[in-house]
Amino acid sequence: MLPQDALTATQSGGKSVRTASGSRFRRAALILIATAPLLTSAGCHWTTSGKNAAGAQLHQQGQYTAALQQFQQVVAEDPSNPDGYYNLAATTHRLAKQRSDDGLYRNAEALYNQCLDHDPNHVECHRGLAVLLMDTGRPDRAFALMKNWASQNPMASEPRVELARLYEETGEPATALKYLEDAVQMDANNSRAWLALARLRESSGDLAQALQNYQRALALNNTQPMVAERVAALSRQLNSNLDAARTNAASQIANPLPYGTTRY
Repeated sequence: MLPQDALTATQSGGKSVRTASGSRFRRAALILIATAPLLTSAGCHWTTSGKNAAGAQLHQQGQYTAALQQFQQVVAEDPSNPDGYYNLAATTHRLAKQRSDDGLYRNAEALYNQCLDHDPNHVECHRGLAVLLMDTGRPDRAFALMKNWASQNPMASEPRVELARLYEETGEPATALKYLEDAVQMDANNSRAWLALARLRESSGDLAQALQNYQRALALNNTQPMVAERVAALSRQLNSNLDAARTNAASQIANPLPYGTTRY
């Protein structure tokens, strides 16, 4: 077995580019992720994982055509590699948006579907294909894709996390909340689900519950500096709110209202 180099990835436009299984772009910021699994002859080949890593770096630098060449070599050398197809799809999708090119959109869609042929539960690929369907004016098909995935995996939390994400992005936070609550019920150890739930609750103003959810996400995966920052920031904000409430209560005791007066 050969040790695999730590691979890094970053995200662009709601889609992620994977360097190898478990290493991917994450949404919302340029978050670096590194993994160092051991490779076996039954897993990803050294050469293809190296090309996925090189392609991801080129993608991060905005060199999409060069990145495509790397990913094309991946699928040429390993035609059953779902990450290779996903990386090709995500990069082609990026170019399609950049150039408003219908042909590239069709190519990206076909590549996403090839990825799912090889890995029917590829999380990022479902997300990327759903975004493409939204981009091309087919929201009904985007939701159908995610709902079918969830129905085919009734005990899996990841489809519900991604379905919640889609509902949130289309202005239905209450439905998104329901799916995220289902997700953490199904898998209480899913850090992504707790993180999504925390972010949704924070955006709705439920800061105390959001803090608890962020803390749970961080406890399950402590290599998330941005989550640690949110925990610290919310803790400070809640403590500040509590101090303000105590000061206000003390002020009312020191300065009681006149008899018969009611303050609302």
